[in-house]
Amino acid sequence: MILINTEECIDCAVWEPECPVDAIKPDNIPEATKWIAFDQKYAVIWQNIYEKSELMVNVDDWADVPDKMVHLSKNPA
Repeated sequence: MILINTEECIDCAVWEPECPVDAIKPDNIPEATKWIAFDQKYAVIWQNIYEKSELMVNVDDWADVPDKMVHLSKNPA
């Protein structure tokens, strides 16, 4: 999962074409407040990514899985 630090983001939209499952949403949709708070909290806990890695082998299997948050570990890697 990639987070956008909303305190540092300049809204350049560079990540939108890189997102494999259209998960990046505008900040004016109803559920935006929930995701902004989530990103702000975990952007300071989880470390930054400095190296590109390979996609997960089963990345496409997760694209349409509902309620993925139940599978998320909130512990830093």
